[in-house]
Amino acid sequence: MPVQTSRRPPAVDSPRGPVRASTSTPRQPVKGGRSGKSAKKRARRKDPLWARVTLIFGAVLMVASGAAVVGSKVLISQATGSIAQRNLLGDAGKSDAEGGNSLDGPIDMLLLGVDAREKSSPDDIRADSIIVLHIPATHDQAYLISIPRDTEAHIPAFKKTGWEGGTDKINAAFQVGARNGGGWEGGAQSMAQTIKKMTGISFDGAAIINFGGFKRVIDTLGSVRICVKQEVTSMHMVFVDGKPMWNAEAKKTGKRMTPVVHKKGCREMEGWAALDYSRQRKTLKNGDYDRQQNQQQLIKAMAKKATQDGTLTNPIKLNQLTNAAGEALILDTGGVPIADFVFTMRGVTGNDLVMLKTNGGTFHSDGTRETLSAQTLDMFRAAKQDKLAEFVFANPEVISSRD
Repeated sequence: MPVQTSRRPPAVDSPRGPVRASTSTPRQPVKGGRSGKSAKKRARRKDPLWARVTLIFGAVLMVASGAAVVGSKVLISQATGSIAQRNLLGDAGKSDAEGGNSLDGPIDMLLLGVDAREKSSPDDIRADSIIVLHIPATHDQAYLISIPRDTEAHIPAFKKTGWEGGTDKINAAFQVGARNGGGWEGGAQSMAQTIKKMTGISFDGAAIINFGGFKRVIDTLGSVRICVKQEVTSMHMVFVDGKPMWNAEAKKTGKRMTPVVHKKGCREMEGWAALDYSRQRKTLKNGDYDRQQNQQQLIKAMAKKATQDGTLTNPIKLNQLTNAAGEALILDTGGVPIADFVFTMRGVTGNDLVMLKTNGGTFHSDGTRETLSAQTLDMFRAAKQDKLAEFVFANPEVISSRD
């Protein structure tokens, strides 16, 4: 049996906490090929602003508006920028035997959502949202599969932070890698390795999205259309004098507080409202499962809005969106130029983004902790084998009905 060497570069030093887009020269990952020869480090390059815009939407807008990408090539080549990248996958990247960094076959991205705020310690944070983005080799579809945050998982040893391995909720894998100076880069690597062990899926790239940073992006878009399926009172925000405020800040005012209630129905939501709704979990009927679907809906809504209002072909709007995007993203494309990701998937539109449910969209416990059902494990197996379309056709109930 041939040795499957990982295409991933050695980990680079990571600062503690979130990494933001920077004008300084980022440390680029080493590109590995199928030849087995050592590759030289890729020089710093200019990447399209489009790439930065697409990736801030949880790396999902990569698959949106192919016509806009092709039609605005001249604009993109003129309006270029740089984006800092980090090694977020460690040993969980695809090996040469699995296709290496070639984009000719299926593409799998790991999307991690964190809800970090100013007072959050970078060493003490868990991943609130864990999503696998699968794009088949045909590059004409995209699937989002969320992994429940409370799923019991074996978290492999992570020597960088002194973790010797053990069992915990899967969202703790991020904390395991982030502590003791590992930072968000270490957190992502630990999570990627945990998911690979659980599902067998290796990744082409990854993105960490700070959901708090989404507010500016949505505000730049103006609003997003969200459909609320069950009325829920916010656990995090209230109105004071008609203005939304975090509970802790509202209490300091000493003024009367009015609950924020997200009522059933479809409507355009401002950034604060869309984010607050996507954060609700404990008071929803199916807890984190409903929140998963709400967050998937938010990502798709942002993709649709950006492709429908001319943002991607308007230089001013594009720059505004790019500036907002720079505050909420850490990215790893495995040494492949960002532009290659974008143009490889230019034929996929926002409407081709399919949201899938794990565990039938409800709790699946072994009596103590959440586990993945047999059907869900089959779904991940189908993704690894690039047979997800066939699986979904045979199991239509896994499709989320939310638009």
